[in-house]
Amino acid sequence: MGLSPVLWQFMVKWLHASALFPAEASGISPYVDALYFFLLLMTVVGTALVAVLLLVFSIRYRREKNPVATQVEGSTLLEATWTIIPLAIFLVTFVWGALLYFRIYNPPANAMNIYVVGKQWMWKAEHPGGQHEINALHVPMGQPVQLTMISQDVFHSFSIPDFRIKREVIPGRYSTVWFEATQAGTYHLFCTQYCGTQHSGMVGTITVLTPDDYKKWLQQSTSGMSLAQNGERLFASMGCNSCHSGNAAARGPNLAGVYGAKLTLTDGSQMLVNDAYLRDAILNPSQHVTAGFAPIMPTYQGQISEDGLIDLVEYIKNMQSNYRVQQTQVTAESDLAAPTTPPQGTNETVKP
Repeated sequence: MGLSPVLWQFMVKWLHASALFPAEASGISPYVDALYFFLLLMTVVGTALVAVLLLVFSIRYRREKNPVATQVEGSTLLEATWTIIPLAIFLVTFVWGALLYFRIYNPPANAMNIYVVGKQWMWKAEHPGGQHEINALHVPMGQPVQLTMISQDVFHSFSIPDFRIKREVIPGRYSTVWFEATQAGTYHLFCTQYCGTQHSGMVGTITVLTPDDYKKWLQQSTSGMSLAQNGERLFASMGCNSCHSGNAAARGPNLAGVYGAKLTLTDGSQMLVNDAYLRDAILNPSQHVTAGFAPIMPTYQGQISEDGLIDLVEYIKNMQSNYRVQQTQVTAESDLAAPTTPPQGTNETVKP
């Protein structure tokens, strides 16, 4: 029993050292490789079996030995055997692959979220703390990391071979993938979907740091404003706080604590409030009218960049109360109501 893991590690390390196989640098890599080698083994065994049978039958039933054709009757046992055994192998492969698929595409609850925007021809990563990277991504070792990705123009595909992850990045829709890096180092990032003339140059590096080194990198790379703080400023500058203040007379629904909840819409359907819902509700508000409210929210299609949408989504995700929204609204109203210095020679009060 102890020999199999040793042989496995030897084979994988030899393949990687020979540049024939990527390194196993994430928690899911050994499971993906096990399924891959199982399929490879079944292919080799099946091909060898067909080749052997072809050779045996060619010799046994050659013309010199059987000048006159003889009738060979069928065998129920033989037919059942070559039907049941392949079926069992296919079912094992299907269940194995399905379990692995759900494991890859369902991140743990404690996964750290990082946003990735793909566009011709670069990758832009945005950390919740406000750190921004171009064609690079720094992540901590031993911690689950979820990537929420979207394309700004055409179809792309985010692929890290050493982590055994690959996910399509689609315009107008968030897609997610997660991993847990197990080895510190630098790894290659590729776009594996042809996306234009400079597709081959859409590459980057993934740097895996120890938890302590990652904390140092975060402190050294901060822009001073987190995504949620940028979203709060955008929320106020676009006048969103005038309708989504959380007051009883507000014209828009309360957004505090709405993330992760289920909203009932005017048509009676229920929607889970996640990243994709928030983005779509900003761009297509008429399709997501909360029950009890009128469809008066304008669309912001074409008025907000993907980066701005990410900031707004991150702000709403972290909004637990309406205190700051209401304070901002009170401040804005006070500024509008405050008189300015009247021009010299008049007794009138000029308001903005």
